[in-house]
Amino acid sequence: MSQRLIDAELMPVQMQRKLTDFMHKIQELGQILHINLSDFQADHIALRINQAELAQLAHQEWLKSGKEISNAMINGRPIIVIEFNQPLDANDWLIECLELPYPAAGKIYPEQSWEHVEFVVPSQAESAEAYLEDIKQQFPEFASQYERLEELGVKIKLSSPKGEGERLNNPTVAFKRNGVCIKLHPHSLKKIVESEQSA
Repeated sequence: MSQRLIDAELMPVQMQRKLTDFMHKIQELGQILHINLSDFQADHIALRINQAELAQLAHQEWLKSGKEISNAMINGRPIIVIEFNQPLDANDWLIECLELPYPAAGKIYPEQSWEHVEFVVPSQAESAEAYLEDIKQQFPEFASQYERLEELGVKIKLSSPKGEGERLNNPTVAFKRNGVCIKLHPHSLKKIVESEQSA
């Protein structure tokens, strides 16, 4: 057991204790967005760690409760995906996977903890812009107050992150407020990993 992880409050058991509070914040952000995510798959949860050594220790500890299904280089750093043996049960969602990015050079997060949850909102969209339009169609209340989100302190980011060898486009729309982030994408992480492995 790593004392360094315990001191940083990053041991899996410590992180699981923080999960309910974090998911409440995710639900609150969903309410601000007027996007009801209760019927959608909470695909994975992401951890943010600032030091490579701590990320390595966390990586080893989480492997005790799951198996590594991907280790991809994205934007010059490894991003690990671990599928849990037993999904994390959080506020009526069952989360199958953990995303654990090793820290990017020069980027420091204000808090080392849970950082975002990604939900699968299915769509045929190939680009982030088209996906955003699709989300507006699926959630009319979200569309009607989209222009006001910035005033409410919500930052919106569109991206199409892609690991080497991935065949499937997975455009992402991210909403961030007060250190909590919801990301939406059309395909599950497991599906993306499968597309990568069949490449």
